Order: sequence, then C-alpha cells, then structure tokens
Amino acid sequence: MKYDVTVIGSGPGGYVAAIRCAQLGLKTAIIEKYNVLGGTCLNVGCIPSKALLDSSEHFHNAAHAFQTHGIELSNLQVNMQQMIKRKGEVVKSNNDGIAYLMKKNKIDTYYGLGSFVSKNKIKVTGTDGNVQEIETDKTIIATGSKPASLPFLPVDKKRIITSTEALELTEVPKHLIVIGGGVIGLELGSVYARLGAKVTVVEYLDTIIPTMDRALSKELQRVLKKTLGFEFFFNHKVTGATNNGETVTVTAENPKGETLTFEGDYVLVSIGRKPYTEGLGLENAGVQMGERGMIAVNDHMETNVPGIYAIGDVVRGAMLAHKAEEEGVLVAEEIVGQKPHINYNLIPGVVYTWPEVAGVGFTEEQLKEQGRAYKSGSFPFKASGRAKASGDTDGFVKVLADKETDEILGVHMIGPRIADLVAEAVVAMEFRASAEDVARMSHAHPTYAEAIKEACLAATENRAIHI
Repeated sequence: MKYDVTVIGSGPGGYVAAIRCAQLGLKTAIIEKYNVLGGTCLNVGCIPSKALLDSSEHFHNAAHAFQTHGIELSNLQVNMQQMIKRKGEVVKSNNDGIAYLMKKNKIDTYYGLGSFVSKNKIKVTGTDGNVQEIETDKTIIATGSKPASLPFLPVDKKRIITSTEALELTEVPKHLIVIGGGVIGLELGSVYARLGAKVTVVEYLDTIIPTMDRALSKELQRVLKKTLGFEFFFNHKVTGATNNGETVTVTAENPKGETLTFEGDYVLVSIGRKPYTEGLGLENAGVQMGERGMIAVNDHMETNVPGIYAIGDVVRGAMLAHKAEEEGVLVAEEIVGQKPHINYNLIPGVVYTWPEVAGVGFTEEQLKEQGRAYKSGSFPFKASGRAKASGDTDGFVKVLADKETDEILGVHMIGPRIADLVAEAVVAMEFRASAEDVARMSHAHPTYAEAIKEACLAATENRAIHI
C-alpha cells in the first residue's frame, strides 16, 4: 500500500493529525502498537484518571459535604471493583469513538509496531509476528511518552508503581507515598486520599506543580493539606524503596542530609514522563535526536529528514494532550501548503485536583525575571455568590496585565470548574484583549466565571466590585 501520509501513534496528537490529513484530501494511514486506539491519554492517562477523579470526588462529597446540603446517608462504602469497572467502560467508549472516526474519515488502521525501513518505507510488526510493509510520502511520528523512572528505584508494578498501575488498584491504599509533587502525583494522590488513604508527597524541589505560578502552588498545597490531609516533604531526595511484601519502605535525605524512612503499602513514582521512541528505527531513516531523548524538529515540526515530522511528547515543549493535537493539525496543514501557527505561550496547563488549577500565559515569576512592568488583580472565590452556593470557596483568579497597555499577559486560577474557565482566558489572550476589555464584558450571574471579570476589574485601577 502507498500513502500520502502515515501517522505512527494513535494518541491525541496522532489521531487528530490523521483526521486533519484525511480532511485535507490526503490518503492516510495510522499505525498503533497496541490493540486499541487512543494512546496514553485515552487508555492510561487523561481519560481514566479523570474518570477516577470524578468517582472519588462523588464519594468524598457524600462523606463530607452531603450532610451540609441536607442529604443524609448511612453505611457509605467504596466499591473499588465497580469504580475500576466504570473507568474501563469510559475508556472503551472513547476507544470505540476513535475507531469510528478512523472509519468515518477513511483512514487505514494498522495494529503493530511501526518502524522505519527507510525514509519512505515503514514495516508494521504485529503481536503475532506478522510483518507488513507500506510506502509513504510523508510520516508523522506521534508515539508519545511513558513514565520516567529512577535508576536506583526499580518499578515492580506491585508495590512500587507508576500511574499506569495506580489506575488499576482494586483496594484503597492505607498509606500511599507519592514521589514527585507534579500534576500526575497530585491527581492520583487525590483519588485515593478522597477514598480514605493517607497520602505523603516526597518532592525534590521546594514546591508542588513547579511550572505553574507560585501563588497557585501555595494555595493548592494549603487546600490539599486542609481538606484531604496530604503531608508534604519538600527538598527531600529519595534514595531508594524496598518492597517488603505487604508494605514498602522509602528512604530519603532531608535538606540537612539526614536519612528519613517512610512506611506505606504503595509507592507511586511520578517524577515525570520521557519520550517513547524505542523500536522506531529512526536511524534507518536518518532522523536525528535532540536533547533528553527527544526528536529534534524545526518550527514546522519537521525533522532533519524532509517529509518526516514529529509531534507531541516526543518533541520539545510541554507534554500535554492538547499541545499534541495542535501540533498534529499544524503538520497536516503544513503538508498541503497552508500557513498555520501555534502560540505555545497560550497553551493552558491544568491540574484536575479539586479545587482545579489552571494557568495560561506568563507567570508572575516569569514577568519579574523579564523585568517587565505589570499589574496584578485577584478575586477570591470566597467572595463569589455561585461558589458560596455550591460550597466551593477555596481558591482565586489572578490576572496579570501589562502596566502600560493593560494587555492581559497571564491568567492563573484555582477553584471550581477552572479547567473549563481557563478557556475564556485563552480566547481573550489570543485576541490580545486588555483587562478592561474582559471587565466590560457581561458575565452571567451567578457563575464561577464572574471571578474572571472581577479579577480583571481588580487589575484595572483596583475596580473590583465584590471585594
């Protein structure tokens, strides 16, 4: 078979790239190593983790908030088997949806390991050992990433686990030790803390979610400690972990160089992710690698080999599903001669804890580092009528704007339904809106979104109405 474009990997970057290529009239194939489409995001990442986050939040609210609302319950229990079963059903529904989209767009799907034989020839090795070869004019590499590991802390997938295994636990841990205070560790830690687990976070740096605005980090730390009983150990260097059968022991050095020991029944290693490029045969096509195991690309996502592109987690930038999607669309449109663009500064980051956390644009720390004159306006959810009605009063919205022009430079928020609210900030910043532009737009009352308007008012001559 001969194709105009072949996509290796069917995660959000890959399947979106394939669909856009097909929409543009290109004969397209997609290759997936596993027997289901969707990649990490749909199978062992974004979607299943959100399913468990929602389920665990329902349980936590039933145990701690329903009585306030006048709802009386008794004999409340966690059925982990049902919770995991529901998560699996959500995943399968999404898998089936992607398979449908491939058929709808007449994209040929190959299951097996895709690897380069040469620049324009790819072989697909199935799990049964059967090998097929296809020819392609262009190739898009979208093979994603996998959990990073520590050489002195081997993952046994039993007691010392990654996010993949954490999504399949059939019991609530008594004490979950999380190594790493990033997004994945905090989200999965939240799942089990809501269900009754003690959660201890051991972090090498001095803060959680270190890439986000420090104000968000501080507030999230405060809320997780207050509402879920999280324990945090910052500036601690993990030195090892031992599976004792029914328990696990973690050792770490504190800032004074002293050795501390943590005892739990599971250890979640969540220190980030690394690009997945094994078995691609990149050397056969002459593709050069970049830093930290990533594939080197130019601004058009093209490698050093003309016609071979790479997107998503295997290239530089944030490892985010929606970033990969944007790059997939960009490459498809570049191939047919269009002139797309991506503003990487306006790709939002989200943490799906509760309260949710999100940010887009420059952080306050970045503006200070740049020496850029800015002004700031904040509005707390405890002053929001809608948040009071729902009982979600933790958090705030912070807007950073240029001191002279009033253009919005960054929006950082923590609170209820933030993952959806951040889209308003992205739209405003894509159109170079000023804080006053947003402040003068009507926001429905009562809504959580009013907090964005109030924060913009606060950044505009301190004009917030409700504080």
